[in-house]
Amino acid sequence: MSQPVIEFQRVTKSYFRDQQEVPVLRDFSLSIPSGTFWAVMGPSGSGKTTILNLIAGLDRPTQGTIHAAGIQVSQQRESDLARWRARHIGFVFQFYNLIPVLTAAENVELPLLLSSLTKRERFKHVQAALDLVGLSDRLDHYPRQLSGGQEQRVGIARAIVSDPTILLADEPTGNLDRDAAQGVMTLLGRLRQELNKTILMVTHDPRAADHAQEILHFDKGQVN
Repeated sequence: MSQPVIEFQRVTKSYFRDQQEVPVLRDFSLSIPSGTFWAVMGPSGSGKTTILNLIAGLDRPTQGTIHAAGIQVSQQRESDLARWRARHIGFVFQFYNLIPVLTAAENVELPLLLSSLTKRERFKHVQAALDLVGLSDRLDHYPRQLSGGQEQRVGIARAIVSDPTILLADEPTGNLDRDAAQGVMTLLGRLRQELNKTILMVTHDPRAADHAQEILHFDKGQVN
């Protein structure tokens, strides 16, 4: 078995609402091996998206430790986390989060703008990412000129353009019809198989979850 690339060790996460503590995760432990594809399912409010935010360092645990891609995430300074996140974490969103006034190529290039790559080097990375998702002929198209499935594939190209260690996908098929969703899930499977990406996906869709190697069922901050 591969070494774990994501590890939660007795993590508790609580939020406060009107001075009342609301626990989201309770004494939660998890170990995800490198190069695997896991899905997280459960009702709204069960802690699914919180897990993604904790892995990426966008949120911090109330108690416990989180290791991901070689660091203890919960102990890093914000500036160090930002650099680490840019190198190791790729995000795929339900609503694509593309910038309407930018072309597909320009949207994919965004994560590279803070890198030391030259403009020519960045364009080579962008071309490779869009080719991988089957959109090399849509470089100059704007989001409004693309179908929903194509927009999501641009979003995936943007997530992988910096060759991250981990892909975090939050309801990546939630805004797609069945055929487009199938195409996106097939693509994610290829990224794991061909590029050895570690993928953690939150989904409500059982058909999407079936593409994962492991499925975690969450309820009230615990795995059932």
